[in-house]
Parts: sequence; C-alpha cells; structure tokens
Amino acid sequence: MFTGIVETVGTAATVSDSRIRVISELKDLVVGESISVNGVCLTVTEPEAGAFTADISEETARRTSLGALMPGTKVNLERAMRADGRFGGHIVQGHVDGVGNVAELEQLEGSAEMWFRVPGELERYLVSKGSVTVEGVSLTVASLESGRFSVALIPHTLVNTNFGAKLPGDPVNIEVDVLAKYVERLLGYAPEEEQRR
Repeated sequence: MFTGIVETVGTAATVSDSRIRVISELKDLVVGESISVNGVCLTVTEPEAGAFTADISEETARRTSLGALMPGTKVNLERAMRADGRFGGHIVQGHVDGVGNVAELEQLEGSAEMWFRVPGELERYLVSKGSVTVEGVSLTVASLESGRFSVALIPHTLVNTNFGAKLPGDPVNIEVDVLAKYVERLLGYAPEEEQRR
C-alpha cells in the first residue's frame, strides 16, 4: 500500500513491454520490494546503485501508460508505506484503473490548476473534494466537468513530481478512491435470499 506522497522523481532509462529500468536516488532497495512508478505498483527485480529494474506484466502494460514511456521520461517514485510511517495522503493501492491525459495547465498566482480527461467508466467515482491518484500523486478533486476534472497544485508539487514536465495530451495513470469502489460493490450486492424477497 502507498500514500500518494512522492518520495522522488526518477528517470526511465530503458522501457519495454516487459521491463523497465529506472535511474533513481532511492537507496537500499531490495529484491521483491514494492515500489510505485507513476502510480503503478511494481516489484523490484534488480536493485543496483543509483537504479533499479522491475518487470511489467502484460496486464500492466495494457492498463497503464508504463509500456509506452520513452527513455528519459521523468517518473514519480514512492516506496510502499511502512507500518510505523505517517499517512500523509490517502489509501493508494498502486492498481491503476485507467489512463487519462492532461487537458490543460493554468498558472495561477501562487499555484496552478491542472485538468485531466478521464475515461468515462471512472467518472462516477470522482466527487468534488474527494481523493484521486494521478501518476501516483495523492490529490484532491477541485472541479468536475463532463469527461474531466481538475486539481489544484502548489509549487512544491510541481517541482517535486513529474507534473512540472507534463504537456497537454500526455497520458496519466489514474487510480480512483478504493473506498468508492467498495461502496459501489456493496450497494449493488444482495445475497440470493434477499433478492427473492
């Protein structure tokens, strides 16, 4: 589990449909450790000084933007949450629900507003002031419109994540709030004996 608080920004060195190698300043990574790369939970397979490699499954390549990353692309990194750590963001599983894209970025005085287009099947999980994860970053939905939503970004977030390098049209990994998915499932579920009443 993650919190959506990015630890550092790394650089995709090599990317294929089945593997990614990331240049990173994260230290002491070990084989088998979970790491969020642009919001995707991956398993470290080859840690090395200043870098690590992780496998990308066919499912991950199909459902996320990782397989399409170009070498040199900046990626958000977060190690799995420690049991004794601070919970600074919200519950982030690293299980991407869909790929959206950057619609626009508006610079404001002291902050910025970034709009994202979102796949239609994810819209129902977004609520004003609710939590959403974009590229592994825990964010709060600021505004909602048909097919898109916005978030407010402070300068710290723009500098310490890959958002500062994003351009309109760039793909982004989106994970909606897992609590919303559980609520939807529970409300739609009725045991057989209750269905017959």
